[in-house]
Amino acid sequence: MKQFKQAGDIKVGVIGYGGAFNMGKVHLDEMRRAGMTPTAVAEIDAARLKVAETDFPGIETYGSVAAMLKQSAVNLLAIITPHTTHAKLALQCLRAGRHVVCEKPFAVTTAECDAMIAAARRRGVMLSTYHNRHWDGCALEAVRQLVKEKAIGDVYRVEINWGQYGQPGDWWRTSKSISGGILYDWGVHLLEYSLQVLAGAQMTEVSGFAHTGFWASRTKWQKDTNEDDAAAIVRFKGGQVLMLRVSQLEANMRPGWIHFTGTRGAYSMSHGDWALHTVQNGVKTVRSGSSPKSEGWRFYQNVADHLTRGAKLTITAEWARRPIHIIDWAGQSAQRGTALKTKYA
Repeated sequence: MKQFKQAGDIKVGVIGYGGAFNMGKVHLDEMRRAGMTPTAVAEIDAARLKVAETDFPGIETYGSVAAMLKQSAVNLLAIITPHTTHAKLALQCLRAGRHVVCEKPFAVTTAECDAMIAAARRRGVMLSTYHNRHWDGCALEAVRQLVKEKAIGDVYRVEINWGQYGQPGDWWRTSKSISGGILYDWGVHLLEYSLQVLAGAQMTEVSGFAHTGFWASRTKWQKDTNEDDAAAIVRFKGGQVLMLRVSQLEANMRPGWIHFTGTRGAYSMSHGDWALHTVQNGVKTVRSGSSPKSEGWRFYQNVADHLTRGAKLTITAEWARRPIHIIDWAGQSAQRGTALKTKYA
């Protein structure tokens, strides 16, 4: 892969500049913080292009990705569009020889991930996913205590719970054909947190379960509405098990996002706090604390360092594929009513 002499030589752009959180600006700001140069925006909404021009005076704007790839010298593109569009747009950019960062989720299916990885390898370009939450304070603290210090011994069970009881909103993330399903949004983040703790563990099998139809008639998406409740159970070669559940039907959600159980204790975490339960000589001890400050800026700093001086890329495409493979296989398993053996890229 060709390296740049300095971060400022990396011309960066975004595909998509809309949305409630203005993620196009967020990405360009973080790229600029890492020393890279905001250069181009592609967006089908002309009004949003005007916003981009105000946010970044002099930036190139395009009404299509094809026009951008043909006319711009942009080197690295962040794709900030609905989930089921990621793979098609990424492949278009990779085949044009551009480095690519996809907003999470990386893609929706395992096959899409594999096609993207293959295209990046053929063209010799970087492919990553915006897992900036890899550096959330809660994740940094969990890795410190559970991986580095082995505070609860060997982790053998992970339980992830996310959701509430309530009708989902009428936005695109509620549409299964656009979002991929209920597990894809926060489920990807929660799986990525957990896989950091289960570092090196090899998945062997995924089972999926889903309840559908309760909220569908009450949303604008009707039959295309996401599942009401969905779960994935992952087996690992070393005997570990990971359980993910995301629900819009849970009236009594267990406190804490993720619960880790190990041979010498248990650990629970939410975004802002953690609790450690250990037992020594029959005496149970509970310690708790607040998560350190998140360091999500490190995502694009790592990308810049990778492209300029060959630093190891933290969020590789292969790493980003793992949570997608779990969710994809869970959906297929739920439909088939049987567990599915995992496949590695």
